Amino acid sequence: MIYRYERPSRSRSAALVLGLVWAGLFAMWWWLNAAPWIIAALLLFTLPAAYDFARGREAWFELDSDEIRWRSGRQNAKVATKRIRHIRLETRLDLTVRARLVLDDGKRIPVPQDATPSRDLLETECAARGIETQRHHFSLM
Repeated sequence: MIYRYERPSRSRSAALVLGLVWAGLFAMWWWLNAAPWIIAALLLFTLPAAYDFARGREAWFELDSDEIRWRSGRQNAKVATKRIRHIRLETRLDLTVRARLVLDDGKRIPVPQDATPSRDLLETECAARGIETQRHHFSLM
């Protein structure tokens, strides 16, 4: 049985956040008379999110008994489960979880953040397939 996790870039929360940020920038310009170059500089930080939203970039993660596959934007990869020593789940200081596959030769392969399922679901699915997981809390690198 295949476990599949998908995360669409076109979500209500993404549209709401973009709309609120742009409305805030417009309000700063209109009512507070903020300088246009400041508004433009702040607007530049929202362009990658707007581009992902407009393009509908897909991110997914699949796990079965033979291999792990994922795709995030243009990046896609697959790794045979027999090559995986363990999956390292690192909790970052901002409380996000990063997953890294540690292979039998010591090589570490990071799973893209937007293609990473929740820690609890990933641990459950890995345990069902005999893949060891390790938790590491608050690692900086």
